[in-house]
Amino acid sequence: MPLPDLPWPLLQSVAVLADAPLAQIAERLRDATLPYMGSSALVIFTEDCTGRPQKKAGDEEIISRASITELDALRAALTDETPWFGVAELAGRTRPVLALKHASSNALLVLTDPAPADPGHDAGLDLVTYLWRLTALRIREKVADAPPAYLLESRAASAERLRVTAELTDLHSTTLETLLAALRSSSLDDAAARTTVTDLAAKALIGLRTHSDRTTDLVKEPVAKAFERLREDLRPLTRYSGIEIEFIEPPLNGRALPGEVAHAARAIVRGLVLAMTEQPDVSRVRTQWDCDGENLLINVRDDGRGALKADAPSIARLDRRVQALTGTLRIDVMPGWGADVFVTLPLDLPTARPAGDVAGWDLAARELEVLQHLVAGHRNRAIASTLGISENTVKFHVRNLFRKLDVGSRTEAIALAHSHGLR
Repeated sequence: MPLPDLPWPLLQSVAVLADAPLAQIAERLRDATLPYMGSSALVIFTEDCTGRPQKKAGDEEIISRASITELDALRAALTDETPWFGVAELAGRTRPVLALKHASSNALLVLTDPAPADPGHDAGLDLVTYLWRLTALRIREKVADAPPAYLLESRAASAERLRVTAELTDLHSTTLETLLAALRSSSLDDAAARTTVTDLAAKALIGLRTHSDRTTDLVKEPVAKAFERLREDLRPLTRYSGIEIEFIEPPLNGRALPGEVAHAARAIVRGLVLAMTEQPDVSRVRTQWDCDGENLLINVRDDGRGALKADAPSIARLDRRVQALTGTLRIDVMPGWGADVFVTLPLDLPTARPAGDVAGWDLAARELEVLQHLVAGHRNRAIASTLGISENTVKFHVRNLFRKLDVGSRTEAIALAHSHGLR
């Protein structure tokens, strides 16, 4: 094919997607798909990114209101990777959508108000499907190789979402339970109305509890399930390398792992196994997970000559990932007997560090107060009332905080503050 005839716009879109940061990947994918499939908004739902399972671009009215419950229900209705055109509940109302599921990662892509560039041909849909599969794989790869800063921010975001969900659950549960008690009162004689409203309130209460449980599931993974996913990841190596890999499973009732810990643990073990199998005379590698209630305990051991070096570049990269989660990595090398690697990953976020950790941000006293209220989950009106200032003044301080912290949102500011020990 002559060079001028190559599909340069498509190739450039592929290059942009391959290099896009996780925070911008939805915007890049939307830019890439618009020439082939118009849409009002694009939403990605992926459990690989436990801190930010939704990645969105387009109409603010849609992307700001799309919920995990809606996306989870839509994904459950898809049986395979076949593109699905239909109507679905999203952002609070029924609207036309194009939905695609990625089989291996279980990620979901939703385009609202889809409009094919050429309705009479399937080429546009095929290109959208191709770009989506590429994006889903890149998300998984980027999460597996995420830098320490991303892991810290993601853990903080997960913790913040759990906290907010728990507060909303308590608030609305109390309201609905009070409503149920009132409607069951004998002083109400309209039986039909009471029955109808009671059923509606009970349904809303169940839905709220389901939403809370689903949110919790997204940021935590049972330790046995996480270990089984590791076994699947290493199955090709077991099959083709000729090296025996023994798996010592964790207790079935072990504490669930935060999503970032589960992802990092699998990546760390994969890296250790690959490093060990590259040594001469290694025929067997054993990996074991355990959980003491506070930490995930990982042990990987080989039967080689003991040639693994603690200062090898591959081990240093893994150690940086461990340190990002405030964990420890120790290698015991026994010449002639192999190497024994022990990794400890805490399951909880680190305790608060001294307030001096934020001194480098050069915050004024009032700005620090506002940041502390943001970390506590308070909205502008509540902050203004507590500090005795106007909401506009609070907004002014928040803008200054964004500038000094070099962040673009409240969630990023909260995550950064958490990572510096501010509570």
